[in-house]
Amino acid sequence: MGLPAWPKRALRGDMRHWLILILVLLSPLAGAVSFDEHTGRLPLGHEIDVFEDVRGTAGIADITSAALAGSFRRHDRDVLNAGYSRSVFWLRLDLDYRPQASSDPAHWLLELAYPPLDRLDLYLPDGAGGYRLAQRTGDTLPFSSRPIALTNYLFDLKLEPGKPLRAYLRLESQGSIQAPLTLWSPKAYMESQPGNVYVLGIIYGVLLVMMLYNLFIFLSVRDTSYLYYILYIASFGLYQVSVNGAGIEYFWPNNPWWANASTPFLIGSAALFGCQFARRFLHTGEHSPWVDRTLLLLMGIGALVMLLALSASYALSLRLATYLALAFVVVIFSAGILAWLRGMRVARYFIFAWTAFLLGGTVNTLMVLGFLPNVFLTMYASQIGSALEVGLLSLALADRINAMKEERTRILQESSRKLEQLNLELANSNRLKDEFLATVTHELRTPMSGVIGSLELMQTVPMDIELAQYQKTASGSARDMMRMVNDILALIELRAGKLYPRREPFSLRGLLDSLRAQYAPRAEEKGLRFVLQLDESLPDTLEGDTGKLAQALGYLLDNAIKFTHQGGVTLRVGGRRQADGILLSIDVEDSGIGFETPKDDSLYQRFYQLDGSLTREYGGLGIGLALCRKLTALLGGELHHESAPGSGSRFSLELLLGQPAQSVAVPPRRAGGQALRGPEQCTVLVVEDNAINQLVIRGMLLKLGYRVRTADNGAEAIELLRREAIDAVLLDCQMPVMDGFATCRAIRALPHGAELPVLAITAHSHSGDRERCLAAGMSDYLAKPVKFEELQTLLHDWLLCQPARPGLV
Repeated sequence: MGLPAWPKRALRGDMRHWLILILVLLSPLAGAVSFDEHTGRLPLGHEIDVFEDVRGTAGIADITSAALAGSFRRHDRDVLNAGYSRSVFWLRLDLDYRPQASSDPAHWLLELAYPPLDRLDLYLPDGAGGYRLAQRTGDTLPFSSRPIALTNYLFDLKLEPGKPLRAYLRLESQGSIQAPLTLWSPKAYMESQPGNVYVLGIIYGVLLVMMLYNLFIFLSVRDTSYLYYILYIASFGLYQVSVNGAGIEYFWPNNPWWANASTPFLIGSAALFGCQFARRFLHTGEHSPWVDRTLLLLMGIGALVMLLALSASYALSLRLATYLALAFVVVIFSAGILAWLRGMRVARYFIFAWTAFLLGGTVNTLMVLGFLPNVFLTMYASQIGSALEVGLLSLALADRINAMKEERTRILQESSRKLEQLNLELANSNRLKDEFLATVTHELRTPMSGVIGSLELMQTVPMDIELAQYQKTASGSARDMMRMVNDILALIELRAGKLYPRREPFSLRGLLDSLRAQYAPRAEEKGLRFVLQLDESLPDTLEGDTGKLAQALGYLLDNAIKFTHQGGVTLRVGGRRQADGILLSIDVEDSGIGFETPKDDSLYQRFYQLDGSLTREYGGLGIGLALCRKLTALLGGELHHESAPGSGSRFSLELLLGQPAQSVAVPPRRAGGQALRGPEQCTVLVVEDNAINQLVIRGMLLKLGYRVRTADNGAEAIELLRREAIDAVLLDCQMPVMDGFATCRAIRALPHGAELPVLAITAHSHSGDRERCLAAGMSDYLAKPVKFEELQTLLHDWLLCQPARPGLV
């Protein structure tokens, strides 16, 4: 017998309700994305459900209700890209953490990599069956509102193993809505960051370098085209900073209004100055009046966008700025094509540059409008294109200068003899200017080494008294210039933290004798006394960095002699023993002009002089005291001074130096003695890539009587050593193909190469090159510029005092 009809209907109704309840309970588990502890990066574009709230009135209670549960649609692309939309978008994400080995909860990072979003809310379960607002952030809020202080939005999620987590994200923005969503393990996220930083660093570095480069040229040639171009680069670079989120992170973290307004404002500014640059650079007013009027119209729209960004709504100004950017690149590109068709030579670089920018800007704009996916290439397309465009436009400006020079030369050649003479003077001036602009970008040490080396060689030839005096003057001036270059390099290395103190035994009295030998003659030339006072109770052998100590004292002695006209200079050395060494106290006193100590401690600032006028009596770069203080601090010491106008000065240096455990003599750098053979019996290989330095060193060796072979790089040197008998190698440290350090290690690996004297030639004797030379197995080293006497002594000790080695190396 069957059941009555109404109990059957009731039973079916109860089963239907139970089935709906079971489906609701299991729905997070069914749609959850599963991962384990081995997952590093998990893109979530295909794992989210999206609901578009057109009115923007739905709250979290509405979104989580059964009525709207079926309104979510599974997203089928890598990145949600809604373009410009007034709707509010809700993202539903189900995560199921299933570790294989551990049962402990783990922290994961949820990243939304689109900084220009206005509003971003994260909702998480509240433990009572509902959802709570866990985080609220966006670029309309101060930067401090972000849960993790980074450019992209990053949320920390704590996931329980085997317990699916459902999270809701609410997105709202007056601009473009993008949602590149990724789940990261903390370790994988940290490892991925340097790559993005390097890309942005290269892009911003190119923009900054080109801006400074063109600013330098503008200050030289006073062409307003460069000024408009500089303003365009600055506007576009700041726009990139703003749209990538770096602006709100570093420049205006507490100004959300400007974080939004800056984007359309800077787009309008870039269009304004970019159009004006194109008008001046391409002379559109002369050959394309309608193009010129179009550019003027775009300039007006750019100014309007800037005004709207400051006064109207962000949505209106941003949309207008986006369409302005599209029109801007199209019109600029068309203007370049027309100029090229009309025979303007400089238009070719212009077209190449704007082609790169057009492609990058178009790709980025189409991504913002929602027609292209949000991936790394589309996100940074405009930055990459702008970096290429800036570099190519700089070539265009340089080509324009060359074209102007050629035109000027042609006109002047058609003038009279007087105009032709003026033309020659102008061409010479332009040549000197171009040489200067090229020279400042290269190292000064290499040409100065050639000058000083050649002057050294002149000492070996017979000269009359007048010519010898000229040679002495030139040699002194060249060494003064090299000293200034070395001082600047030392200051740069100190500021960059590339100098480190050494700890090695040295002779205190030997150091002081060396300083007296160097500076006493200079004092006597001015009629000054040079007095050295030494506490004889001090030990002679100490441990420290004698090179940097001598350099610091040299700056003090140089200033003392320079600013003293009568009286003398005293170098007083004392000290006292302490448990951990000798506290050395060194005073440099003079009876010179003295000075009044500035209250702002500017005395030790670099490139600062108490008399900074053009008519000052005393020359110099003004970096001696700055270097002295930095070197003293590097050695762990202190520098003080006392002075008064007309009463002289006293600089006091206090430094703690070590003392060897047992009293031993400071070992000599190399063994000398009686020569066992003559220079004509020895062959020296010079390995130097610079032709000037190679020529100078070869000339010195020939003057000394040695046989000389040369090689341009380490690879050539190794091949030559395999074929010929060589008695010593002079090896430059910085070379292409194979540098000096690698070459030395390769030489030591050759048969009989372990005993071959390998003498390094380094450009930076005060940096870490000395340690690197000795560590690489080199026998000794010389600092550039190479001095004739030092080279002669070095080869005498290492080569002539050694017996000949039979056989090939």
